[in-house]
Amino acid sequence: FAELHAAVAGLPVASSRVLPGLVLRRDFAAYCPAGGDLRAVLVTQPLRPALAAAGVEFAVDSEGQYQSSLRWITRRTEALMKHLQSNNVKLLLSSVKQDEVVIYYAKLYGVSVVECLSSEEMALICEITGVPPYAPFGDNMYREITETAVATFCQPLLLASKRCVHVGFASVCGFQPHCLILCGPVDGVNEQHAAALQGAFTMLQQLFKTIDQ
Repeated sequence: FAELHAAVAGLPVASSRVLPGLVLRRDFAAYCPAGGDLRAVLVTQPLRPALAAAGVEFAVDSEGQYQSSLRWITRRTEALMKHLQSNNVKLLLSSVKQDEVVIYYAKLYGVSVVECLSSEEMALICEITGVPPYAPFGDNMYREITETAVATFCQPLLLASKRCVHVGFASVCGFQPHCLILCGPVDGVNEQHAAALQGAFTMLQQLFKTIDQ
């Protein structure tokens, strides 16, 4: 329920509504408008390669060698974003904050980016789409990307003064997510309404479970 409702203070209760899809309560790190169905990938790691693996010491002999390493990282990052573009990926959903160079090349190659998604949001999207996170730095970075979901729409959404991302997915299961936008004059009213609705949904869930048995 936490991932399927958003509370907005400062608006009348009558402004509450139900929206198809998910409302991610953060703004785009990069937004490249695109029409029609979009291919999307989920990632759980930075897409800018590190100079060395965790626990490995990286030693350089000169400033020139260090700068050369940074240029290699930049070229590799660009190559990865270009690879996403060549696989028609238009949306990148990340559980971690991406480096500025990733955002730069995402804008350059027409890939929208939403970052810092919670583990619960990532798990819900994986459940809806049936797609696992994409791991780019495996044996072959340039293989065909098969871990793609279909986003039927992806657009900015303004809830009061907060910029959010409104996205819909083609579901591989019977669950078609909708997000409840709860409006109220103050946060306390919204919290009460959310608790009451969650209790009602829990009661209905238990009721239908009993009937099924």
